[in-house]
Amino acid sequence: MRRYFGRKLLIYGLTFFVAVTVNWMIPRFMPGDPVASMVARANVTKPEAVEAMRAYYTSLFGLDQPLWQQYLNFWGALLRGDFGVSIWLFPTPVSDVITQAVPYTLALIVPSVLLSWVVGNRFGAYAARRKLLDNTVLPVGYVLTAMPYMWLAVLLAWAFGVILGWFPVAGGYSFSMRPNWSMTFVLDLVHHWALPFLSLFLVALGGWAIGMRNMIIYELESDYSNYLSALGAPSRLIRRYAFRNAVLPQITGLALQLGVLVAGALVTEIVFAYPGLGSLILKAIQNKDFFLLQGAFLFIVLGVLIANFIIDIVYVVVDPRTRAGMAGAQA
Repeated sequence: MRRYFGRKLLIYGLTFFVAVTVNWMIPRFMPGDPVASMVARANVTKPEAVEAMRAYYTSLFGLDQPLWQQYLNFWGALLRGDFGVSIWLFPTPVSDVITQAVPYTLALIVPSVLLSWVVGNRFGAYAARRKLLDNTVLPVGYVLTAMPYMWLAVLLAWAFGVILGWFPVAGGYSFSMRPNWSMTFVLDLVHHWALPFLSLFLVALGGWAIGMRNMIIYELESDYSNYLSALGAPSRLIRRYAFRNAVLPQITGLALQLGVLVAGALVTEIVFAYPGLGSLILKAIQNKDFFLLQGAFLFIVLGVLIANFIIDIVYVVVDPRTRAGMAGAQA
């Protein structure tokens, strides 16, 4: 067990190092000059003042140093927990800007991922042994899982926001309100959250339902199911064993699809102007904010890696074959 998790931690550590390095490189190879954009927003007309501001900000952000020195400075600051100062919202620290956006993104991703996985697996399992459900869930599942997140988000916003007027189509809460802990504000948050959540939930739901339906059919036709049936075991018991075995590949699929789901959530946030990390990344790109872009990507990388590690632990807990293999390897 210790050797298994030690190997996993090493792999995740190397992945984190490579991902952070690429994260550092991407903004610096983007076209445009962040300092020039910052000076332009100041509306300074005197050439000497413009040059003084350019020199000051270039030195302040360390952009006058060689790239290798900037890279080492980046790792040194990262190990101290310093993500730098936002160029777009200067002089606000990047950590403060990200902290305000993270709760909105988590409120979308966590419920949509978990609920779509649970509900999709249940519906898929029922559809595998009920013809009526199979004839409806399977076609609907194929349609849902083939839809791009952004396209479904636009459809939902148009249908339920513009045409019916049931939900707002932009923002995390009403512009006339200020964040507080009152029930009125919480209900307003939920009202703005509903459509982005629904777009993520529906696309993921179709994929999980199709996967579970196919796995259940495979397990019910396997040798152990036929053997239990020949012994006279109740069909409920056989289906229970089939579901337990079928859910294991779905756990693996959750780990593999997590990055896609997170990317879909970021795009959905942009469609609905939802104040999460997706909208923040778009603003950082538009304003050429290197440090904010790095911080947002770093949080996403950390979140996906931690979630995958948790899924690895869950897989070991729920799959006795993995534990037996680990015990055999240690022996």
